[in-house]
Formats: sequence, C-alpha cells, structure tokens
Amino acid sequence: MNAALLYPFILVAGALQALGNSMNAQLRGRLVNPWLAATVSFAPIVFVFATLFFIMPTPLPTLETLGKMPWYAPLGGVAGAVAVFGGLAFIDKVGAGPFNGLTLTANILASLAMDSLGLFGLQGGGFKPLPWLGGLLMAVGVVFIARTTADKGGEKDEGHGLNPKLLYPFIVVAGILQAVGVVWNSQLRGALVNPWLAATVSFLPVVFVFALVFLVRPTPLPKREDVEGVRWWMPLAGITGAVAVFGGLLFVDTVGAGAFNGLLITANLLTSVALDHFGWVGMKQVKAGPSRLGGAALMVAGILLISIF
Repeated sequence: MNAALLYPFILVAGALQALGNSMNAQLRGRLVNPWLAATVSFAPIVFVFATLFFIMPTPLPTLETLGKMPWYAPLGGVAGAVAVFGGLAFIDKVGAGPFNGLTLTANILASLAMDSLGLFGLQGGGFKPLPWLGGLLMAVGVVFIARTTADKGGEKDEGHGLNPKLLYPFIVVAGILQAVGVVWNSQLRGALVNPWLAATVSFLPVVFVFALVFLVRPTPLPKREDVEGVRWWMPLAGITGAVAVFGGLLFVDTVGAGAFNGLLITANLLTSVALDHFGWVGMKQVKAGPSRLGGAALMVAGILLISIF
C-alpha cells in the first residue's frame, strides 16, 4: 500500500490523541488521585482490545513468529507510559510548555535516528539532510507552541525544593522512549500477528502498573461531589488516545518512525492549539497568537520535508 494513503488516518489519530490528553486532564481533576485517574483511563482500553480479540481471534501467532519476537517488544506500552508518568509527576514542577517541548522534540529526533540507523528492525535509510532539516523545523515549531502554553494563569510555580532543570534529562528520556515504544509495538504486532492481541498485550502491563501504584498510594481520594462531576466522556480519554498506539502497531513499518511520529505530533499539537483557542472540552481558553501560529507553520513545513523526502 502507498504509505501516503495512510497519512489521513495518522493525522486523525494525532488529533484524537490531543483530544484524549485534554479529556485525561479533566478526568485527573475530578478523580484527584493521578494513579486512580490513569487506571480508570487505561482499563477500558484493555477491555475493548481484549473483547475485539475474543470476537476476532484469528490470525494467531505461530511458534515461529513468537520465537522471532524480540524480548523488548511486549514493553512498548510501558515505554510509552513513561511519558504519561512524567506528565503526572513533573509537569507541575517544570511547566507544561518545557515538558511538552522537551518530550516532543526528543520524540521527533529519536524517530529520525531510528529511521536513519535502522534500529529495532526498521529499514535503515541512512542520513538524509532534508528529513533532518524537517525535524529541526518541527523542533523549533514545538518550542514556539510550547513556550506560550498557559501554566497556572501564566504564573511561575516556585518553591518545589528542586531545580526543575535537574528533571530535564528524565523528560528527554521519556520523549525518546515514547518514540521507541511505537516501534516496539510494531515489532509486537509482527510477532503476535493479530493486532487486537498485540494491543491487549501492550496495554495490559500499563494498567497493572498504574493499578498497583494506586493500591500502594491510595490517597488522596475523590470526594462524592468530585465523582458526581465526572462526565460520561471523561473515562473514554484512554480509548481516544489508544487510536494512535493502534496506528503505530499497524503502520510504523510502512511509513517509517519519523513520518509516523511527525504526522502524529503535528496533528496532536495543531489540535491542542485549536482546543486551547476555543476552550473546548473544558480547557482554559488561550488565544492562538503569532507565536503559536508561527510554530504551527514550522511544524507543517517540517513534516512535509520528513514525509516527502
């Protein structure tokens, strides 16, 4: 299949991922405990994919395909969840702008490196200057968009007792693992053959980890009025975001990690700008000024260079 025919689906997946992030933020606010919120968000994903697998149990993996599966392939979901953990733990310490800027920039550059070097079973394409120029444009665009993200009404949060810059290396690693997780999920899909089984295996450890942490740290808990404020669509945030993971299972080996993650991130950030601009899904309204619109234009130019060349 022509890889370009898959681009519209990837763009929709990126838009849904941004929508899921905003829905998750609302769910986190209502359920108070971040580990409880993460468990509630991820559990329906496992239920949906497991149900689809029971309905469509074929094709099934063979001993030959299982024998060729890399040991790290089932950890794709966990690798991607590191960025979720980073958001839960550190976004209030470094700010949403720096956090998103660092993770997404690391994601883009790691994706291009995997494509160039042929890491994790990808077909290596060697160093190509135009895609890397596109990656640079996207990174600059991310910075322009992220720096104008509203953090607590534009006020800096001080007094954490820790220099936020000390957290930057972890956040960069989280962004790299986010890109690597997409490729690992693709490897898992190749080994398990059935995409529904692969998605279930990918997400199941994530739910287990979040549920375990919640059991260890069950406080704070939401009050009755908090739970009553949960809208019907809030627990669906994980399913909305899971479309991107499922797209990675199916399409990364066809379009390449750089193009897939680049398209996904571009659609994600452009949708995020729209959500902020119009104040949809309960988000605080932040008008899209010249900096955000300029960043968006740079990202579009960057992904064109990555996808075409």
